[in-house]
Amino acid sequence: MSRSTSTRGSSLALQLGQILGIALVVLAIVAWMRLADADPPRPRMAATVQIESTEPIAAPAGSRAAAPTSRVDQGWAARVAGATGIPVRAVLAYASADLTIDAEAPTCGLGWNTIAAIGAVESVHGTIGGSHLDAEGRPAPAIRGPALDGRGFAAIADSDDGAWDGDTAWDRAVGPMQFIPATWATWGADGDGDGTSDPNQIDDAALATARYLCAAGEVTDGGSWRAAVFSYNHLESYVDDVAAFANSYAAAGLPG
Repeated sequence: MSRSTSTRGSSLALQLGQILGIALVVLAIVAWMRLADADPPRPRMAATVQIESTEPIAAPAGSRAAAPTSRVDQGWAARVAGATGIPVRAVLAYASADLTIDAEAPTCGLGWNTIAAIGAVESVHGTIGGSHLDAEGRPAPAIRGPALDGRGFAAIADSDDGAWDGDTAWDRAVGPMQFIPATWATWGADGDGDGTSDPNQIDDAALATARYLCAAGEVTDGGSWRAAVFSYNHLESYVDDVAAFANSYAAAGLPG
């Protein structure tokens, strides 16, 4: 993902394959702007379709381990993973980011399923191109987007000396949520509590996505939800794809 003067383009994603039968339309767009998003714990709007989901259930305080993902009810995560096909490790990351952002920005209205939907479109939850999430939440092999050299994508010169993307000439989108190094420099987060922020690590990337989307404040209706997701990647077709996933994930997350 990336930002420029006032737009985010954080998902200049990968031209790799298809996402659950939906062809990825990935465009590199630069953006340094504000956002907002909406979705579950409470009824929320995805695109123009109302979605409803439950907040990830926190484990009892006495049973929580050091890792932030331990706050998420493991049984709930397993049920969601089984119903959606999302890897359990990714479900834990998305739900943990939801719990964190709900505490930080309770009026935002962001739900785990919107974070998950972006993860689906960006990298099939860290599994695109034959990758898989390891126990620490890192895709193996690492996920890198194409060089943003202006040929079919925006031209974004190297901003990190290749530290994150391995490219010292041009920036590339990095990791399961496809952050561009220039954007990560501003929005990088430590979602796994290890003291570092790494766009390759799904807990960190999911929390950065949540904060990015909630930066503009409350987003609890269809119009503001679409505006938030659009700021992540400036394509209406992208927003439509994210909405479809968010709605299906919301249904899978409902109790009963």
